[in-house]
Amino acid sequence: MPRLVAIPAVPGPRFVAELARAWDGGDAVLPVDPRLPPPAAAALVEAMRPGEPVEPGDALVVATSGTTGAPKGVVLTHDAVAASAAAVHRRLAADPAHDAWLAVLPVAHIGGLAVVTRALAGGVPLTFDWDDPAATLVSVVPTQLERHGVARISRFRVVLAGGSADWRASERPTNVVHTYGSTETGSGVVYDGVPLDGVEVRVESVDDALDGAGGIWVRGPMLLRAYRDGTDPKDAGGWLATGDAGSWDHNGRLAVRGRLDDAIVTGGEKVWPAAVEAVLAGLPGVAEAGVGGVPDPEWGERVVAYVVVAEGCSPPPLGMVRDAVKAALAAYAAPQEVVVVPALPRTSSGKLRRPLFRPPPVDG
Repeated sequence: MPRLVAIPAVPGPRFVAELARAWDGGDAVLPVDPRLPPPAAAALVEAMRPGEPVEPGDALVVATSGTTGAPKGVVLTHDAVAASAAAVHRRLAADPAHDAWLAVLPVAHIGGLAVVTRALAGGVPLTFDWDDPAATLVSVVPTQLERHGVARISRFRVVLAGGSADWRASERPTNVVHTYGSTETGSGVVYDGVPLDGVEVRVESVDDALDGAGGIWVRGPMLLRAYRDGTDPKDAGGWLATGDAGSWDHNGRLAVRGRLDDAIVTGGEKVWPAAVEAVLAGLPGVAEAGVGGVPDPEWGERVVAYVVVAEGCSPPPLGMVRDAVKAALAAYAAPQEVVVVPALPRTSSGKLRRPLFRPPPVDG
C-alpha cells in the first residue's frame, strides 16, 4: 500500500532523484524544510505521519507556510500535479527543446516545489544554477526581483513572480508575470489576472461589501484532494474558498486585494495593506515595509506603517509617507504613524505575517 515518505528538501539533483524514486515506488512525498529548527521539524513530521498510508494516486503532502497558525498538510495527487504543469506550460508556450526551468525558491514550499514537479511532469530540463545559460523560465518572490535587479532578471524568457506583493508594475521588466495561487491550488493558477486554462474563478460578495471586493473562489483540476487530516476544504461543487479578497478590474482581470481578514477598517473605510505597502516600497530609504491596523478610540483602527530602513539611510518622515500614499490611493489609506523596525515578521517562505502587526486583544 502506498505510504508517505519524508524527504529533506535540500534543493538540488539529489532531491529530484529521491522524489522521482518515491513516486516510481507508488509513494507520496513530504518535503521537510531543512531550515526548520529541530523541534519545529519534529512537530511537522509528527503531524504529517510519514510511514502511514496515503490514498493511491497521492503524490505530495506539502506543508502550508503557517501564516496564521500551525501549518496544514496539503495533499496533491499526481493528476493535480500533471494538470498544473500542463496548464502552466501551455500558458508560457514552454518547449522542452528550447526551455529550461531554474529552481531558486525553497523546494519545501509550493513555489519552489512546483518548479521541480513541472519539470518532471512536462519533461522540461531543470537546473538549480542561477548562472546556467540554458535557463529560460524561473519562479521567484518579489524580494528576489529587487535583489537581483532588472539586468539579471531580463535574461530569462519568463519570470513568474508570486507572493503577497508584486514587483512595482510600472517598473517591472516585461518578462515578469505576476502569479496568484496557494499551496491548496498547487501553485499559481492566475497569471497577470487571467486564470490558466481549465481554472475557474469567481468573486463572491461578502458581508459589508469590503469596499467593492469579495471573496475569491477557485475551481480546477490542480486543486488539492484534501488536507492530511482528511478534511476537504472544497465545497460539494469542487470550489475552494481561498480566504483572499479581490475584484474584477475594467479589463476583466482579477485584482487581488489581500486576505479577507487583512482589511483595516479606519473611520468606516477599508484599507488593504498590500496596496499601501507597494507605495511604501518605492520611497527613498525603505528596504521593506509592512502595514497593520492598531485599535484607535476615534477611528476604530489607525493605519500604521512598519518600515525597515535601508543601510545608511534615514527613515522617511511621516509627511512624506502620507503624501506618497495619498498621491496613489484614497486619503484614508495614508498611515497615521511610521514605526521603524529591524525586520518584518515573515513565514519561512517569505510571506508577511500581517496578523502579527495587530496587537492581541486586551482581556477585560
